Amino acid sequence: MKAFAKLFDDLDSTTSTNEKVEALKKYFANADPEDSMWTILVLTGRLSKRILTGRNLVQMFLNSTQYPAWLFDESYDHVGDTAETLSLLAHSLNLCREISSRSDKSLTTWMEKEIPALAKLENENLQAEILLKWWRQLTYQEVFILNKLITGAFRVGVSEKLVIRAVAEVYQISTDQVAHRLTGNIQAGAETFQKLVSTEATEITYSQPYPFCLAHPWNERSEKDFVPENWCIEWKYDGIRAQVIRREDKVWIWSRGEEQITHSFPDLAEIFMRLPEGTVLDGEILIYKNGAIFPFQDLQKRLGRKKVAATLLEEKPAGFFAYDCLEFKGKDIRPEPLRERKKFLLKIIESLDDQRVRFSPLVTVSSLAELDDLRRQAREKEAEGLMIKLWDGTYSVGRKTGNWWKYKVDPLTLDAVLLYAQSGTGRRSNLYTDYTFALWNDKEELIPFAKAYSGLEQSEIDELDAWIRRHTKEKFGPVRAVEPTHVFEIGFEGISLSTRHKSGIAVRFPRILRWRRDKKPEDADTLETANELLAGAKKNEGT
Repeated sequence: MKAFAKLFDDLDSTTSTNEKVEALKKYFANADPEDSMWTILVLTGRLSKRILTGRNLVQMFLNSTQYPAWLFDESYDHVGDTAETLSLLAHSLNLCREISSRSDKSLTTWMEKEIPALAKLENENLQAEILLKWWRQLTYQEVFILNKLITGAFRVGVSEKLVIRAVAEVYQISTDQVAHRLTGNIQAGAETFQKLVSTEATEITYSQPYPFCLAHPWNERSEKDFVPENWCIEWKYDGIRAQVIRREDKVWIWSRGEEQITHSFPDLAEIFMRLPEGTVLDGEILIYKNGAIFPFQDLQKRLGRKKVAATLLEEKPAGFFAYDCLEFKGKDIRPEPLRERKKFLLKIIESLDDQRVRFSPLVTVSSLAELDDLRRQAREKEAEGLMIKLWDGTYSVGRKTGNWWKYKVDPLTLDAVLLYAQSGTGRRSNLYTDYTFALWNDKEELIPFAKAYSGLEQSEIDELDAWIRRHTKEKFGPVRAVEPTHVFEIGFEGISLSTRHKSGIAVRFPRILRWRRDKKPEDADTLETANELLAGAKKNEGT
């Protein structure tokens, strides 16, 4: 744990990319294979299992120490993170060490033996006794990390790309190879790590997807390089990016987040069984019925289900818009130019001859002005913008500048009033950065309609945090109700009806566009305005 805690401290104490990479390289060069693999799983967010909830930990702490609950709540309101609050209190009550113990359990021991054993105990008092015993063996920093691992909430400021880069440089293999070996269901263990860093060709499991190729937002540089005939232009649909694998007489469907979602789309899996053996396709899953694309909220109803009911399959049928072929007859064709991969793709889709699996339609323009006009028509085409891909480009790993661009429509917007605030996480755990915004209902009552936590500059966050603390009307646990004073322009990608929200609407990807200091609360938009946006969206959908 000491080595992992040192790595955490090194990563958390710098914003320099090179310093983060050097810290990772130093760690991987000296760590055991088992610990290295667990570190990769933790740092890349593949560890999401929650052994105990934060509430469990708090209750154990309160029961064992008789610490006043009200005082813990006050401490939490200031810190904003359960694991960190408990770690600070453990330090203040001398429940942890000032310096690391000479004895040290490895990260693997914690993850595979100690924490799972704690989870199996049914006696809460015994759990609390063991937890505090652990704390007394650890420093404040180590207690904090342990609490995060137990609650499945471990986060540190390092991207998967940097972890892959560090591993590749230490073991002198390509980053693309490491990225590919890390896709799919990756398990812990020394054997997995040895395969990950092997300089020899290693077999991948048949279900394993390729790393996804990603796009950069369209910008001035891309406009400067735009020659129409060099680019493949497609509609950017608002669905689930997915990779379809047909190998070994089976089908697997993977989301971009590397979750296997085959069970959520049995209707598509049945069609994909007709794909030629050794085929991998990239595309977008949508709810597609009677030639129309339905909103993303309808697609969400298909996710997370072990078994999809027949009525849901009928009401919300899935479709797949394919736009790339990564493997053909068992051969990896990602190095081929997009122009050639499209030929393979068209041949495959035509052989399926099923309207639910379509070749993603291409559009053409002769100038940058036409491209801009086309983008503005996106919502009428049931899309959220354009994808612009280099015809001669390969299917790269991650984001390769100049290869793929995404040119999204301007967001829908509403001016809303700040109503509630909650502290953030990580470095922002001591600041109120998570906000709830409201719209007027007939100018009489403010009704919450969206939550957002991104879009403000640090100086604005600091200013707003100080104001929130001075103008809190009520507290509901970690949430503060504030005076309805400030107006913000909220942007979002889509809007739909919702029976789960008091406002009756749900918005997709809400974020703060700007602080409208020029507006008073009474100038904010109404639910009526929001419903007009909704009506416009429905009109574009043809419903």
